[in-house]
Amino acid sequence: MDNGISEGPAGGPGAEQPEGPFRPPTEVEHQLYEAGETGDWTAFFATLAATDLFVPARRDAVDADPGRVGLSPFRDPDMDGLCQAVYTRGLLPEPVPGQVHERTELAWLARIWPSSLRWLAVNPGTPAETFVPANPKAWRKYARRAGQEPRMKTVWTGPLHDALAHGMACGALLLVNNGHPWNHLGWQGQGYSEEQESLRRWWDITSRDQLLYALEGLAAGDYSPSDWEFALRVREALVEEYGSLPDGDTWRDAAERVLLARTAELVESTGRPPGFDLHADIESTRELIGRILRYEARFRADGLLVGEDVVRSVLAWDFGRASAMARWGLGARYCEPEETRRALLTTGANAREVYRGWGEYAAGYILGRCLHFDDEAFGSWYTDMVAVHRILTSDVESPWLSVPWHHPPEAASGADGAR
Repeated sequence: MDNGISEGPAGGPGAEQPEGPFRPPTEVEHQLYEAGETGDWTAFFATLAATDLFVPARRDAVDADPGRVGLSPFRDPDMDGLCQAVYTRGLLPEPVPGQVHERTELAWLARIWPSSLRWLAVNPGTPAETFVPANPKAWRKYARRAGQEPRMKTVWTGPLHDALAHGMACGALLLVNNGHPWNHLGWQGQGYSEEQESLRRWWDITSRDQLLYALEGLAAGDYSPSDWEFALRVREALVEEYGSLPDGDTWRDAAERVLLARTAELVESTGRPPGFDLHADIESTRELIGRILRYEARFRADGLLVGEDVVRSVLAWDFGRASAMARWGLGARYCEPEETRRALLTTGANAREVYRGWGEYAAGYILGRCLHFDDEAFGSWYTDMVAVHRILTSDVESPWLSVPWHHPPEAASGADGAR
């Protein structure tokens, strides 16, 4: 097959590399490096076609024309002709002012590739840089046969065991479900424009102030409806008082008594009617308890809960989104890397105060997600989480198997481990 390469890459991994062995950050870079070293260009392009690629761009240019992904040709002194840089996720440069990266793929590059560009520079400026001659026709063939990457992605050179890794792992259910690395700190995510559009569409966030406000609230567990947590805390109080799980009727009756007592105290202290429909609140709470019990029964059937275990809190639904939001905000350039790092550490610390392990945390997150989105349909909002839960409880690279829940070591300034 004509892959556009007759004599191997110019300026490839063996040319003027830093001293010491190359530590690939993810499986993608490992595969590209090995293929380049051995001259296996079929494997090289098969990997390249199946992964996200990122092209650099000036931030002011993108802001002036949002959503338009353009090319930025450059000249390399060792190459004859213009080059276009693309980066894989694990070797993206750290975020710097004035520059962003937009997500694309090899199929798109093949469609729009101008004849004036002679080289595709894959991860230029890194130990794994590889310059390949332009051949968009061959790239299209690879793109049509491209497979899918596994959902579980780990940055081997990123945080793996410390408190920062713990805060990152709090977002693993969401990030693994989306096919993103769970522990990527210098986050570029879906690319600058896509991250901004996603935050606008799902969260109505379009500015730094809005991002930081949402991030603070999520990290504190303030976003989930208070009635969810109220119902679960009533059950926890019954367990502490009687030493066993109450049945559904006992739980509902206890919640009703608490609501009646709180309303009586409010009326007595203010001398005015409560200003809300108490009977509607009671019925809503009783119905909510029924929903929680039915979800927990399904959780046990699907292995999300074991034996008599129950969901103790749904604050994980906020903590998990806070962990992801810290990265999304960095990708959209609404926050700085150090702000992302602090938010992750805070999120992890708050989660450890509420939960006793990854199993409890996962059940709380999934219940919150289902109460918000699923409405007992047990559709994709639920089944996706069952699938990701199985990955995170079995994959050898899962943070749930490597990041300690209690007393993780303090986060270092850099990576705390490597493959």
